[in-house]
Amino acid sequence: MGETLDDVTGGCYCGRVRYRARGVSPEVTECHCSQCRRQSGHRYASTGARTSDLEIEGTDGVTWYRASPAAERGFCATCGSHLFWKRTGEDYTGLLAASLDDPGRLRLARHIFIEDKPAYYEIDDPLPQFVGYATPRD
Repeated sequence: MGETLDDVTGGCYCGRVRYRARGVSPEVTECHCSQCRRQSGHRYASTGARTSDLEIEGTDGVTWYRASPAAERGFCATCGSHLFWKRTGEDYTGLLAASLDDPGRLRLARHIFIEDKPAYYEIDDPLPQFVGYATPRD
C-alpha cells in the first residue's frame, strides 16, 4: 500500500453523520458510470479506506441502498448527502471526496467507466482512463 492519510474526518451536510478514518488513499477516482451520475447528479469522485479503519458516528442516520448485486451506497437519511459506497464482500469503503472535511490533501488520479460518459462534457486531463474498473482505454 502506498502513501495514506491518517486521521481523516468527514460527514454529511447537516452533521447527523460524521466519520473518522485512517489509511485513506490520497488518490481520487472519478467514475463516469450512469449509476454514479444518477445518484450524485454528475461525476462521482471517491477515495477510500479499509472498512475496519473507518468509524462512523450517527450510523442510525445512514441509509444503505443496494445499487447492484456488487455494491451498496450509503447516504444521510436526513439531508441526502452521499457519503459511502461498499463493494460486497470486501474490507473497503469508498468515501465521497466532497464529504471530507479537508479534501485539499487529495488528488485526482484516474477516470473509470469512461464508456458511459455523456457527450455534454469532455475529460481533458492527462490522467489514466479506464473502460470499466481496470481495462485501460485503447
